[in-house]
Amino acid sequence: MGTVPTTVHPESNTQEGKTMKALAWFGAKDVRIIDAPVPDITEPDDVILKVTGTTICGSDLHLYHGEILALQKGDILGHEFMGIVDKLGPNVTNLKKGDRVVASFQIACGECEYCKQKLSSFCDRTNPSTLMNAMYGHRDAGFFGYSHFTGGFAGGQAEYVRVPKGNVNLLPIPEGVPDEKALYLSDVLATAYHCVMDTGVKEGDTVGVWGLGPIGQLVAKFAFLKGAKRVIGIDQVAERLVFAHDKVGVEPLDFSTHKDVVKRLQEISPGGIDVALDCGTFHQPKSLLHKVEKTLMLETDVSEIANEMIMSVKKGGRVGVIAAYAGYTNHFNIGALMEKGMRFIGNGQAPVHKWWKEVLDDYILTGKLDPTFILTHRVPLEDFPKLYAAFDQRKAGVIKVFVETKFSSPPAPGCPKTTRVDEWAN
Repeated sequence: MGTVPTTVHPESNTQEGKTMKALAWFGAKDVRIIDAPVPDITEPDDVILKVTGTTICGSDLHLYHGEILALQKGDILGHEFMGIVDKLGPNVTNLKKGDRVVASFQIACGECEYCKQKLSSFCDRTNPSTLMNAMYGHRDAGFFGYSHFTGGFAGGQAEYVRVPKGNVNLLPIPEGVPDEKALYLSDVLATAYHCVMDTGVKEGDTVGVWGLGPIGQLVAKFAFLKGAKRVIGIDQVAERLVFAHDKVGVEPLDFSTHKDVVKRLQEISPGGIDVALDCGTFHQPKSLLHKVEKTLMLETDVSEIANEMIMSVKKGGRVGVIAAYAGYTNHFNIGALMEKGMRFIGNGQAPVHKWWKEVLDDYILTGKLDPTFILTHRVPLEDFPKLYAAFDQRKAGVIKVFVETKFSSPPAPGCPKTTRVDEWAN
């Protein structure tokens, strides 16, 4: 469908004769460590980072399963990363070589009407995808390592990464904050906080959280920090339910035991919950009907979680959707949505720039939140292909993983030591 003009471009110059280790996509469930050229300054606002920490995100599994179609063989994945400034373009004056920084997963121009409001994920000027424009009527910002649907920019599951508009999309990290606490400002911390803030969780609320992966665990934590009196977590992975109960104080609801989630929520929260938050995913339908419709490509996403939330909240309640959905769904209960007078809120891709400094200053630096509670494993970059498979299968209670490179510092006190996936995933 062609492209639209942008202020930045995914094509990158390379440093002659230099190669790096990087994770690349070659097909559904086929990701490989390759030797790739080291990127170089291409545009005057670029920054080249030595990656000191990266990770795998639940949304990466959509790429892993081939559900995001605009991928090309050899694309470098990864949108959560941080590192040390190695090279700077001539227009970058707010950083210097050697600075330790975290990158937002979205590439914002810093100048459009959305960027001026710090709504960085809505930037109009960095994603050339006409496909997204055709599907949604508008485009999000360009994202790192997340297919050509979001611009085709190389990601950070690598030893080096080029950050376009590096003067805008990098946040300096204060001395004394270890990488394990800073890395997740790139996405999951800002995403979870945005979900809670955008949906309007307030003091005294009873909150239901669908999906207890990293986002769900952090959403539950932020909901309590915002004054929620109860958080009920809905999942079927026993280790995640136990983790959420023990680490966060969540009341677990196992939907493999309680098949009728709406009925169970009515039993334990008579009258309904105040807020429902979708922190799950779209690629695992529950019912045979949706399994058939997805297999036949009659829908891209399923409405089961949306309908459970609509049915579970009080009249006048609020539903927030921070989970990644891609396209169209069938059997959506729009009647209940209207009749109950509720607010169904698409939280959107979180505007990291709006929240990352607030989360850093008000929660991490003050000690109100230690984000390393979600960190369950640490592995080397070379283990990424095995990590994708283990993360997809939720092996060994995996929640969030710190992936180290040759540039990483040793593990911070209290954080997981380096292991190999073969040691814990079998």
